[in-house]
Amino acid sequence: MGTDNLIFLENLEWFDNTGQELVHRLPEKGSGEIKYGAQLTVRESQAGVFFYKGKAIEAFGPGRHTLKTGNIPILTKIASIPWAMNSPLRAEVYFINLKVFTNLKWGTRDPVAFKDSELGLIRLRAFGIFNLQVVQPVLFINSMVGTQGIYTTAEVDEYLNRVIVSRFNDYMGETIDSILNLPAKYDELAKGLVERLQEDFSHFGLALTHLYLNSITPPPEVQEAIDDRSRMGVFDDMNKLMQMKAAMAMEKASEAESSGAGMGMGTGLGLMMPAMFAQYFTGAGGAQKPTPADVFPCPECHNEIPADAKFCPYCGHQQLVIRQCTACGKNLTANAKFCSRCGHPAEEKPAPKHCTQCGAENLPDSKFCGSCGEKI
Repeated sequence: MGTDNLIFLENLEWFDNTGQELVHRLPEKGSGEIKYGAQLTVRESQAGVFFYKGKAIEAFGPGRHTLKTGNIPILTKIASIPWAMNSPLRAEVYFINLKVFTNLKWGTRDPVAFKDSELGLIRLRAFGIFNLQVVQPVLFINSMVGTQGIYTTAEVDEYLNRVIVSRFNDYMGETIDSILNLPAKYDELAKGLVERLQEDFSHFGLALTHLYLNSITPPPEVQEAIDDRSRMGVFDDMNKLMQMKAAMAMEKASEAESSGAGMGMGTGLGLMMPAMFAQYFTGAGGAQKPTPADVFPCPECHNEIPADAKFCPYCGHQQLVIRQCTACGKNLTANAKFCSRCGHPAEEKPAPKHCTQCGAENLPDSKFCGSCGEKI
């Protein structure tokens, strides 16, 4: 029901028909005269944030809630005559979609520079997908959405893609010596990259639930060099195979002169079998116990607490984050001008880093340049 009617109370609810909306505001055109006693219905996969007089008043979980404002049917219209029948007691509700948004694509628009220990300076392209979820609705609205009425995954793709690529470049430079070792380390890279990105995403009230590396590809000329190297490896393996067969033939000929050869060979094979098959059973039973959907770790003390908790029962840390310090990540109160932990101005953002070699602009805490691969 509309929020500009004269008599009736509002019944506010929202359904995402596109499957891509992170945030949807009611009323859609801006703020409205939501009346005292209006009903707000929030679904299980949603959160509702109520703004009144320009401030976030409360965050609501699933269920039906009664909103309280100073707007009274009919009387408010009469009292707002000096403001052209437009009440100054403005209110709006932001619906936040809490589902996990899957199959969001990330990748290098331009190749990133990487110093390979064996191949020298090369440029790589990387592509993959990631899953995203809003975990701090108020912080997400205040830090990223702003006053937009509808906010979709397309709005965050470009920025988050840039953050992922920058962290990918840093992580590659710190952990990988040569791309010749990459195929066996995709899972390890993805896991380490997720851990590195969690802090970046948390500043906006977001969680990176999963990230996958689909491919990391060098330029064609580097691929040809890798293929040539693989062919040389095949010839080396063939030489080793021939040497092994010759040794086995000599051993068999010498054992033919001995009467106890069969028993000796059987014993040798028996001792070798456990080692041959041990690699297939390594790591069995080491799967991590899944975290229940109704709990999550407190960002301050890391104890598991209920998903709907507003304060941590172990350390008292506030879970409903309004905004964070851009320097150290400390949770700030609504009117704070300076961080209580590091003293950094609340509104000031850290300046981007410029590479001393090529002058390219990188994220504030980047460690390697995305243009030339040099350490910053």
